[in-house]
Amino acid sequence: MNFYIKPLFVFLMLQCMAVQGFSQYHKWVIKFTNKNNSPYSISQPSAFLSAKAIERRTKYNIAIDSTDLPVNPNYIEQVLLKGDVMYLSQSKWLNQILIYCTDTALIDSINTLPFVKSSAPVGLLQSQTGNPVERFTEPVEPLITSFQNRSNGSEDTLNYGNAYNQVNIHDGEFLHNKGFTGNGITIALLDAGFYHYKELSAFDSLRMNNKVLAEKDFVDYDNSVDEDNAHGMYCLSIIAANKPGIMVGTAPHASFLLLRSEDDFSEYPVEEHNWVAAAEFADSAGADMITSSLGYNLFNDPQFNHSYNDIYANSTTVSKGAATAVRKGMIVTNSAGNEGNNSWKYLIFPADADSVCSVGAVNNAGQIASFSSYGYPGKIKPNVVSVGSGTTVFGTNDMPVTGSGTSFSNPNINGLIACLWQAFPGYNNMTILNAVYQSADRFNNPDNRFGFGIPNMKQAYLILKTKQNIDLYGNDWLFANPDPFTNRIDLKLIGQIDGNATISLVDNDGNIIKTISLATSQQEVYDTAFVDLGDYPGGPYFVKYTDNAVSRTISLTKTGVILKDWLVVVPVPFTTKLSVYIKAQESGKANIRLIDAAGRIIETTKLDLVQNNYYTFSFKSAGSLPHGIYFIQYFGTKKKTIKLLK
Repeated sequence: MNFYIKPLFVFLMLQCMAVQGFSQYHKWVIKFTNKNNSPYSISQPSAFLSAKAIERRTKYNIAIDSTDLPVNPNYIEQVLLKGDVMYLSQSKWLNQILIYCTDTALIDSINTLPFVKSSAPVGLLQSQTGNPVERFTEPVEPLITSFQNRSNGSEDTLNYGNAYNQVNIHDGEFLHNKGFTGNGITIALLDAGFYHYKELSAFDSLRMNNKVLAEKDFVDYDNSVDEDNAHGMYCLSIIAANKPGIMVGTAPHASFLLLRSEDDFSEYPVEEHNWVAAAEFADSAGADMITSSLGYNLFNDPQFNHSYNDIYANSTTVSKGAATAVRKGMIVTNSAGNEGNNSWKYLIFPADADSVCSVGAVNNAGQIASFSSYGYPGKIKPNVVSVGSGTTVFGTNDMPVTGSGTSFSNPNINGLIACLWQAFPGYNNMTILNAVYQSADRFNNPDNRFGFGIPNMKQAYLILKTKQNIDLYGNDWLFANPDPFTNRIDLKLIGQIDGNATISLVDNDGNIIKTISLATSQQEVYDTAFVDLGDYPGGPYFVKYTDNAVSRTISLTKTGVILKDWLVVVPVPFTTKLSVYIKAQESGKANIRLIDAAGRIIETTKLDLVQNNYYTFSFKSAGSLPHGIYFIQYFGTKKKTIKLLK
């Protein structure tokens, strides 16, 4: 049932229910109608958003609007003045607060305030002991097989140890080998706790490098999560573990916000409010991404249960919050759920939200896990799958263990998406996600088990790199400038293959003058140049690219002397420099002499010629000669004399 937005008659009915049926609930959501007369202003966002959060909105052209404003503190104060009421938290996106109140008469009084839209019971005051009802309580087991100490011949920059297969299934090492390991990306983890992450060796570098930017508890309202449930720690390890040879995660150099929103001993709607409050904190603190291995459909009290009609309707609190988080520019990934073998069967909330990347589970061989939730008809869900069956996680025993559940498939792909976004920070959240979807192995034939399938990070990178190159350079991939040129040709090449390529400078007669060899990777940009071209004759030239798959030719012109004869001397008259251009008419030895008007030899250059090749050189002594008449004499099988004036 939804207790948040109802017509007036339903609203009044709910108030009666609150008195008669909900007296045992002490946590209430109070929803407000507006944010009028707020002390906060969208023109001064630094009062409620971090510099990084503002930067994200600016970079991706996201307007700061009224949903960014905190709940009006004057409204909160007036609610608290009603009596024995305790403020717990708020959701500015949904314009509501969470309070503790044991007196339903006070709730009735609060409802009379003109700015109160509705009230709804959502939970108990404290965690209850007993058996958890969560859908995300995946067991973990010791590793049976270890992949430690991979071959020393590996070219990977990271030694993943036991986590190799769950990285490799996505070709994730491709991004890591390029230096994209999550650095500069902030990921908020929403979970039930991060037990002993401050002590476990997998997180040593996380702590030493101050990569945990904040931890906050939205259940017990403190700033400590290290003593709570281990589930979040398992998920964190899949991304952040950095113990080479033992376990390295998918984004080991990212930064993190560790946020507890889940009470693992009970299931009530208050946890959806907590989720949204945590997501808002993540946004305000400047997180780039949210990874949530949580979900909601059934509760301890069945009257709160969601139904299939809520799927894709954006009606649940948590789905509204997740969709808003995406609108604020963050990437949100969420476990699809472990309902595949249960009566519910389908994905749970907020995995249903269109803009949320819902993640199902496969094993390391790419086979679907039977427990992975089905997508509900009408949308492509889950969006993708990752390793969530037999996933390597770091255990409380300070060694890797294995676990199964979409809770683990979700952070595995989230970390790799973080690395991808590090590579392309100029593109917004949905552009990044769309590339991930397009890279998946079932993109052209999605279904309700795999969604688009298993993403491939190399292909996602190439999709975005191609887009980036087109945005920067258009549809061309080989550039030679300037045209005309004199002494230098600057070359820019967008790699067409993973392999070797050759660029040659060729004259009008097909002679190769200079050659550059490159080892290229697809879509990478290379800058190089042909230099020292000043002594070559003017006229048409060609830049020719070849590899084992494609070839390309660009024509351009050199300014300067154009050979109208096979022997040319420039400039005429000369002053300091005297250059000679020869297109060999014969093969063999030849002498070229600079002589004065009296026939005295000033300087001689000896050449070993090949017919039809070009040769150019300068007489070094020309600059020191006095003014007068001089001659260039060519002596080979052929003979020729040119008269000059200085």
